[in-house]
Amino acid sequence: MKNSVLEDKVRERKLLDALFDDEMMSWSKGILERYNRLMAYYRCAIMEVETKFNVLNEEFSLRYDRNPISGIKSRLKKLDSIKEKLERRDLPLTLDTIEEHIHDVAGVRVICSFVDDVYLLADALLKQDDITLLEKKDYIANPKPNGYRSLHLIVTVPIFLEHEKRIMQVEIQLRTIAMDFWASLEHQLRYKKDFDFTEEMAKELQDCADLSAQLDARMDSLREHVESENTYDVE
Repeated sequence: MKNSVLEDKVRERKLLDALFDDEMMSWSKGILERYNRLMAYYRCAIMEVETKFNVLNEEFSLRYDRNPISGIKSRLKKLDSIKEKLERRDLPLTLDTIEEHIHDVAGVRVICSFVDDVYLLADALLKQDDITLLEKKDYIANPKPNGYRSLHLIVTVPIFLEHEKRIMQVEIQLRTIAMDFWASLEHQLRYKKDFDFTEEMAKELQDCADLSAQLDARMDSLREHVESENTYDVE
């Protein structure tokens, strides 16, 4: 028994020595540096997209006398989420695979005041000659079965480095304040730990999503009325 334990410890020590020898450490350090560099590129792409929306918000505030953007949020997908997504697709965890197959590593969420603003901003962004649309999913016109609504765009945007230009992918979500409120709370409720989410609760959330859509429609109607009155007063 003692010999077995001793042998296990020897094998464990040899494995640790193999993992942490100079060659392995150098290889691991190189992979980590390349990964961090890639994530830095994605962060730069996020900044580029955020800047574009901030410029559009400023322009539209002058044209329409109001700001169509209520807020902008961004996130960089975590490594464990990237790994899980690649495993679901039976793809290897490599940097090339991440760039080629994971389109939402960099994410920007734009919170708009009204539904019309979502499409106004999306159209204005896609008209810019350095933005290329790869994929569009309109969950406002066609909500998901659970009631989720948002406009999703996968685009490429160039980032300019010291000696090169790189084309990076960014996922953009555009939604109203009401859509964002519903989506945030739905996620908290549905994925709460150690709790069974029932069909009745799912139905209740769908009803809340319908109420959220009705609220957006009524707010849009009020905005149109106010803007038409202002136009009439000017004339």
